Amino acid sequence: MNEGRTATVSKGYEQGIDQYRIAQEPFYADVRGEVGLFTIAAKSRMPVMLKGPTGCGKTRFVQHMAYRLGRPLITVACHEDLTASDLVGRYLLKGQETVWMDGPLTLGVKQGAIVYLDEIVEARKDTTVIIHPLSDDRRLLPIEKKGQVIEAVDDFMLVISYNPGYQSILKDLKQSTKQRFMAIEFDYPMPAIEAQVVAHEAGVGAEIAQRLVKIAEKVRNLKNHGLEEGVSTRLLIYAATLIKQGVPAERACDVALARPITDDPDMLRSIVEVVKAVF
Repeated sequence: MNEGRTATVSKGYEQGIDQYRIAQEPFYADVRGEVGLFTIAAKSRMPVMLKGPTGCGKTRFVQHMAYRLGRPLITVACHEDLTASDLVGRYLLKGQETVWMDGPLTLGVKQGAIVYLDEIVEARKDTTVIIHPLSDDRRLLPIEKKGQVIEAVDDFMLVISYNPGYQSILKDLKQSTKQRFMAIEFDYPMPAIEAQVVAHEAGVGAEIAQRLVKIAEKVRNLKNHGLEEGVSTRLLIYAATLIKQGVPAERACDVALARPITDDPDMLRSIVEVVKAVF
């Protein structure tokens, strides 16, 4: 299933936009009316910022909405070495000539895709500045190397995400960037919805899904008491998948829930006790 390809610098974008279309609908359970909000934002040509902890469904939500809206989805995983050229494009040698290669942002602007900049705070600040004219009423993308300014087509939509829990003085979004976006806050779903998601994604029964969600609730209560981040819905799906494949529940929770989120021996023991109590 194509769930929206992640753009890479080395990728050739001359292949066209169809490769970024999502063929099958990704499962997503609406939690707080975010589907309706995103739909209105898309129709209103409004950029959207998704805020929430790791693994709570932000990326899946964007994939789901791209399918619902019938728009291609280009995902860019941001990192500290991401340059403006990586997003906009660059000149490359092809045989004996120099040709221009559109970057993922330029392709989306021209072809009417949803461009999703995942974990935007990881990108360099001088790189994020280029999205400013795209995220206001101008909807323009300057391409300095070509001396051009491109106006985004109507279906283009800019979406960014970040985890507020990982913010610091060095890694934070400027107010000049934040205040260009409508913000949708994400958190882990309510237990009933989260159990539904886990059961659907891992193909396990409702009882196992509910027990895993109960473990997650208890472990999340340890956050700020020696635990930096709670158990994500993604990790619950991993644990459920292992159980589905015959891995004992305690072992599955150890490798998929406990060890990915902490290296502290005391915290590991606490999580193991929670798992034993539930299973």
